[in-house]
Parts: sequence; structure tokens; C-alpha cells
Amino acid sequence: MTSPLKRIESYPEESKRLIGIKYEDFITLVALASKRHRDKQAEIEKRKIRLIASGGGRKAEMTPKEGVCLCLVYLRQKPTFEILGLLFDVSRTKANNTFNYWVDILREILPASQVEEVKNDEQRYQELCEKLCEYELIVDSAEQAIERPGNYEEQKKYYSGKKKMNIYFFSKLCFEKLLIIFLFSSLNRDFYVQQ
Repeated sequence: MTSPLKRIESYPEESKRLIGIKYEDFITLVALASKRHRDKQAEIEKRKIRLIASGGGRKAEMTPKEGVCLCLVYLRQKPTFEILGLLFDVSRTKANNTFNYWVDILREILPASQVEEVKNDEQRYQELCEKLCEYELIVDSAEQAIERPGNYEEQKKYYSGKKKMNIYFFSKLCFEKLLIIFLFSSLNRDFYVQQ
């Protein structure tokens, strides 16, 4: 099975279909994410108590480019982590851990939404709210099944109320032209849009 990253590198014009962004934008995003990854690793290294000499130990299984690609494939296609692991030749647990690591990095380097960009500036926030009142907005919600947590309290947080499934719920609030203005994720479906 061909890795999505190899496919994108061989056929850059398919990048938008597979991961949702142009190949040039993907390369730029990888560069930004790699820099943040190195900074994060340097911070961890400073606090670490070493038992093994620096540079020793097991090497990383995935490059930053593969990690970012895995994250974008998941966000675009929404496969299960089992399928994602098969696509990138890693276990489902490694796929899950890789996704969660890189999505945090992408969250740090990219603004999440227009609302989040202006939430600390009251005047700009009010202007945005007034502007949004002029448009028809679309709310899109989805559920992603997750592996059942081992802890009972964690299971209660993720329980969907149907088919004994544990899910992660998320919603997007978009303009007519699908420009995401607000992205919300939750442990359950109790979501209310503020007027």
C-alpha cells in the first residue's frame, strides 16, 4: 500500500484532494511544524534527567513530514486509527499518539479561527459578531469513534449514549463559502452556539 506522503511527493497535484492543502503550503507547514517540534524537544531536553548519553536510545519512527502528513490525512479523511496506522505502516496506538502530538503543534502555530484571533480584543470581537449577523452560517457536526478508555470516569466523559460507543464530538461553524470561523470540540454532544 502506498503511503499518502509518497503519493503526494510523486503527484503534488493530488495534495489538495488527499490532505486538503496545496503541496507548496504543505511544505511551508512542515517547515513551521518542524521548527516548533525542535523547540519543544529542546525544552524537554533541558528538564530531562539523563540516564543515557545524549543522542542514545531509540530513534523516532516518523519524520516531522510524515507526522504532519498523518495529522492532515486524519483531519481531511477521518479514517479510524487502525486504517491510519496501515496507511503509514505504524500501529494504531502509534498513529493515535502521533496524531495527538502533531495536532497540538499545528494548533500552536496556526490560528484556530477568526473568533479565536479576536477573542482578547473586545472591540474587534464585537465588530466580527456584527459582521457575522449579516451572513447565513452553516453548522457542521460530526462524531469520531474512539477506543474505549480503561478508566471508568474517562469512559463516562466519552460515552455517546448510543450503541455503547465512546466518541469525540466536534462542530464547525462556517460561512456559505466554507470558511471556518469557529471550530469546537467536545467530549459530548452538549453544544450551544452563543447568540
